[in-house]
Amino acid sequence: MHKTLKLAFGSILVACVVLGLKTLAYLATGSVALFSDAIESIVNIVTGCVAVVVLKISAVPADNNHPFGHTKAEYFAAVGEGVLIVVAALLILRQAYAGAIDPTPLNLSVTGLALNAVASVLNGLWSWVLIHKGREWRSPALVADGRHLFGDVITSVGVLAGVGLVLVTGWQTLDALLAASVAIFILWSGWKLIRDSVGGLMDEAVSPATLELIQNIIAAQAEGAIEAHDVRTRYAGRRTFIEFHLIVPGDMKVSHAHEICDRIEFALEREIAGSTVHIHVEPEHKAKPDDAIVF
Repeated sequence: MHKTLKLAFGSILVACVVLGLKTLAYLATGSVALFSDAIESIVNIVTGCVAVVVLKISAVPADNNHPFGHTKAEYFAAVGEGVLIVVAALLILRQAYAGAIDPTPLNLSVTGLALNAVASVLNGLWSWVLIHKGREWRSPALVADGRHLFGDVITSVGVLAGVGLVLVTGWQTLDALLAASVAIFILWSGWKLIRDSVGGLMDEAVSPATLELIQNIIAAQAEGAIEAHDVRTRYAGRRTFIEFHLIVPGDMKVSHAHEICDRIEFALEREIAGSTVHIHVEPEHKAKPDDAIVF
């Protein structure tokens, strides 16, 4: 089993445990805000299942119909997770509205608050693992899941503080307002997740810092060539595609030009994890000195 799949299955297990803890916390207190926190965990279970399916698809090797591989499938998981987050936020808003119209007195339950706090700590630790490993393994699905969980932690902390304030002040309407605040935050995080994932589906280029690293590697390894131009990059899940034109002297032997290309490709694939490099060799009359990396 691929390591990303193991983490995805782990997310489902953690989400089930957290859902149980938060549901018990809601039943013990009767808080609408804690109910909204529990709904978030249901979304986590669904998105965890979606992530498992998509990660299995993305791990399938390239074939005749998909010569560049299947790694872009992870972006669909991230977009789907964003949509589910938005749906959950709308459900929470509906429950918050009902709670504001007809407030229900809360029960002072230290056990309920403690259960929710334990669930939040568990979510916080797991979100760190997902974000850290997702970035290391270049997995948009895992990073998206981790960011979602981290947002859940932030809202849970706010909810716990607010519920405690409601119990102290007796202002029951504050519980519904807290639930609405959670929903608005979740809406924002869902929109951000969808926006970032669509960037990957639209073949967004690498960051300026990564592009500069790529250009520096090409310049350092291209001894014998004249210049490189039209450097283009794009992300596809865990893969980074890099392509450019390499200008060499017109009388250079094909074998020598091939050696230069091999040297550049090896260096790029070593420094840029999961990269695939395509180099188009051209004679010197094809040079573009105004838009090139000159050696």
